Amino acid sequence: MSRKKVLITGAAGRIGVVLTDGLYERYQLRVLYNRTILDQKYDEEVMVANITDLEKMEEAVDGMDAVVHMAGNPSGGATFQETVEANIIGTYNIYEACKRRGVKRVIFASTNHVTGMYEKKGPIYTTWEMPVRPDSYYGASKAYGEALGRYYVDEYELSVICHRIGSFQPVSSVRNRGSDRILSSWLSYKDTVQLTWRSIEASEKIDFAIYYGISGNTRAYWDIQNAREEIGYDPVDNAEDYV
Repeated sequence: MSRKKVLITGAAGRIGVVLTDGLYERYQLRVLYNRTILDQKYDEEVMVANITDLEKMEEAVDGMDAVVHMAGNPSGGATFQETVEANIIGTYNIYEACKRRGVKRVIFASTNHVTGMYEKKGPIYTTWEMPVRPDSYYGASKAYGEALGRYYVDEYELSVICHRIGSFQPVSSVRNRGSDRILSSWLSYKDTVQLTWRSIEASEKIDFAIYYGISGNTRAYWDIQNAREEIGYDPVDNAEDYV
């Protein structure tokens, strides 16, 4: 049986590198770089382009079974203007390119900052279906990406799964933590890879979903039960093990 073809955008970023390492045996990968171009490590196909170029994004997604969209401005302190090109125009280009080229599923890298104001002002325990409550322009730009994905699902029958990524950090960051927040919000490398491949493999019946991207942390205040039930996500890590 041939492997599915998967594009990872933002492949030079911290999460993109971990996903390439974790998924290359399972899928036929195409990786998209922009300014930083890494050496080829496996049999991945390499492309270089800016996600703000729709024509290039059509080329990038062509022939793919799924797109894992990690590219974007990840700064929680970004101004509105700094989010526009990568997080708003770029996200539109990915969805539109997938629609035009017949790609079935997009895994969208969202963020816990889409609902970050609950953490600041309460109630702190948050489920995916609660109204968005961004804590920054960055969080608002990712809320836009989720909403636009919902539109492409309803209007064009794309499948979109959004990951509200928590504190993606190595184990050492948990052990040497400056505060205990990471004990609630941590997403390990192994669980990042698992959540991604389970989302790629999710049933076609799942046309749109939002999952908080965290490990199985004892102190978690973001609900991951829907990811457990819908796609079989079974975290192998718990920040409490490194206290």
